[in-house]
Parts: sequence; structure tokens; C-alpha cells
Amino acid sequence: MNSERNQLLLVSALFKLLDALAIYLSLQVTLQVYAYVANKPLYIYLDILAVAVFLIVAEVLDLYRSWRNIPFAYEATLVSTTWAMAALVLLVGLYATKQSENFSRLATVFWFIVTPLPMLLWRRLTRTIMHYSRLKGYDRQKVAIVGANAAGTHVAQVILQNPDLGYDLLGFYDDRKPDRGRTDSSCEVQGRFETLVEKARNGEVNQIYITLPINAKKRIVELISALSDTTVSVFLIPDLFMFNLFYGQQWQTLHGVSMVSVFQTPFTGPALFLKRVQDIVLSVLILIIISPVMLITALAVKFSSPGPALFRQKRYGIDGREFTVWKFRSMTTQEDGNSVAQAVRDDPRVTRVGAFIRRTSLDELPQFFNVLAGTMSIVGPRPHAVVHNEHYRLRIKGYMLRHAVRPGITGWAQVNGWRGETETQDKMEERIQCDLWYIQNWSTWLDIKIIILTIFRGFSGKNAY
Repeated sequence: MNSERNQLLLVSALFKLLDALAIYLSLQVTLQVYAYVANKPLYIYLDILAVAVFLIVAEVLDLYRSWRNIPFAYEATLVSTTWAMAALVLLVGLYATKQSENFSRLATVFWFIVTPLPMLLWRRLTRTIMHYSRLKGYDRQKVAIVGANAAGTHVAQVILQNPDLGYDLLGFYDDRKPDRGRTDSSCEVQGRFETLVEKARNGEVNQIYITLPINAKKRIVELISALSDTTVSVFLIPDLFMFNLFYGQQWQTLHGVSMVSVFQTPFTGPALFLKRVQDIVLSVLILIIISPVMLITALAVKFSSPGPALFRQKRYGIDGREFTVWKFRSMTTQEDGNSVAQAVRDDPRVTRVGAFIRRTSLDELPQFFNVLAGTMSIVGPRPHAVVHNEHYRLRIKGYMLRHAVRPGITGWAQVNGWRGETETQDKMEERIQCDLWYIQNWSTWLDIKIIILTIFRGFSGKNAY
């Protein structure tokens, strides 16, 4: 155990050194690109300060943990968040000490943008090297699963489907008879608990995952007590398959008390900050780019049919709170309240200009102002009219969970074909499943992927009319 701890400390120190080097090299690249900047020695002092602040923030966010079992997207998100927070601290510090005038704004912004790239690059490279080395037989761990049930089967599938984790599955161990708690008959049990304990004492197993149900408290305590006389790493995985949970659960602590989150928004702490910064920056840039298109669209709507250019409607936002969404008017009527009919094919309410802007999603462009106001996000579940929410929340299990995050202009459901009319409940259920999948798997990179797919796929659709 001490050797593993020393190895982790050594790897952590190496990662810190590489991050410091990435910050320094990014600064050198910046100074080469912006060769005209004066007071170049001051940038070296800024670099030293940046390294110190970054490492402090990294310790607070636990960046230098073991990432062996965690997807790269999560690590990349935390790296980007750590640097964003460090950069914000530096900017506030420079402004407060009136030193900002000594630095080029363009060069500083360029440095802040470029710096995470080498950090992510060498981490991706490290994972690739470890991936191939584990496939070749290096750094492998022998793993056993206690519990021939659905949870144990799920753990086994994860191990077998991800050989790059470097785990060799020894099999299942269970004291229970097939008719007394062993809920998965497909699990081939290798032996009883005492057999596994003996293997652990002989060094034949490195890690043990206990997936017994919560009501097997006595067995779990006895097994952990027996394994405490070994050096094996033991992980307790509660059998949450007995519950019909909707999306990913995470262990958390409440002032030292361990607990499992059943329903929770992914946007808390650094993730919330990163998501909001992403929305503000992108929406400002997009509004600048599309302002001529918005002006032309507004004029076309205004002069093609009687009525205002903009249409507003009450929708459910984050935490189920109502907000007003803005769109370009595409119909001759402006429905809101207790009766709102979805647009259908050849809908007589849709104007000629309205049909075009609905088909191309140009009617959604004013919602970037909703993003700036904080009532929406660029990427997230699409908001539905209040009356539709009240209708479907009674008919689709987990429907309101999509309101754990800000609604979006585009989303995972829209780029996967669930855009426009949902004339059957089955179609709405498919859309909701996409929304819940997005909440469960959110990352900055997923948002970027959805935005790119929206550009090439989401601005038109067979159900958009």
C-alpha cells in the first residue's frame, strides 16, 4: 500500500511539473506571436504567479487524483475549469493592483486560451501510452467481484468492455445459493468468500469489488473484516439496480456523511461556472456574427404579415420556474396559456416566411438574448410550453428531471432527430430519454459536439414545420 501511495505521489509531482511547463511554453509561444509587446520580463513574473495560482486551485479541485477509471472528458473538463479559475484570479489581481496596463490585452487573452491545449495534449498522450501498455500486459490488476447479481454483472461488463483499464477479471465469488439472493444465474461463481480471502492473503488478487445488496449488511461487515488482514484494495458498490434510477449516481459527502446522489444537476460548483462562462462568451460572439441575419429576418417577418416581429411565450426553465422565451414570429396567431397546439405539417397558422424560418431554425435566434439573461443555455433540453409540461409530467416518468438544468437553444435530442412535432407520446419519451442522457453525460466537449452537429444537422429537419 505504501508503494502504491509513493507511486501516486511521484506521478502527481510529475503531472504538476508538466502543467507548469505547459503554462511556461504557452507564454513563450504567446511572446513569439506578439513580438511587439513591451516589458517581457514582467510576463515571466506573471507566469510564475500563474503556476502558483493554478497549482493551488488544482489542489482545491483535486485535479491530481488517479484518473485510471474516469473518462478523459471529465479530466479535460476539470483541467479547463482549473485554468479558467486561475486565469480569473490573475485578471482580478492585475486589475486590483493596477498592473493590467503593463500587459497587452490581446497577448494575455491569447495566452489564457492557448495554455490548456498542451495540458490536454500530454494527458491524452499519457492515456494513449497507458492504453497500449496495459493491452501489452503491463500495469495490470487482478480483480474479483463479490456478488452474483445485476450490479456485479454490470461491473464485469465494464471491465470486459474496457480492456485499456488494465483489469484481469478473476470471476465472481458468492456464499449464497442460486435460489437465495444470487439474482443473475449467468454469473459463473468461482468460489465462496473464504476462498477469495485466501487468494487475497496469497497476493493472487489486487482489487475486490463488493456488489452485495444493501440488506446483506452482516455478510459485508464479516467479509471486510476478513479482508482487513490483507493488502488488497476493496471497493464497496451498493446494488442500486434494485431502484429504478433515471441517470448517473455519484457518491458525495455531507460534512463527513457519505451518501449517493439519486437525482442531481451536473451544474454545481466549477461546472456551473464553466457552463455559464461558455454560454456568455459564445452567445456574445454568435450575436455579433448573426446580427445582420437577425435584422433581415425581423424585417421579413414584420412586413410579410400583420403583427410584431417577435413572439414570446411562457416556458418552464431551470428548477421548473417559468420564464419568457423569445422567438421570431412564424404564425398568424400567438398562442400561450392553457391551450397551445404544436405546429403540424401544412399548419394554416404558419406564414410563408414563418415556414422558412421554422424549417431553418432562424426563428430561434432571439433566444441567444435569453442565454445572456441567464434563463437559457446554448445547449440543453429544449423548453416546452407550460401547458405541454403539465400534460407530459403526468404521463412520462422522470419528465421533470430535464428541468434540473437550464433549457437550451439546441440539445442532444434535436441533433438526434427529435426536433419539431412530437405527435405521439412515444416520440416525446424518446426526446426525454435524450435529454436525461445529456444531463447524465454532460461535459464541455459534449456541448461543443452538439453545437457542431447543430450547424451541420440541426438547422433543418423533417419534423420542423
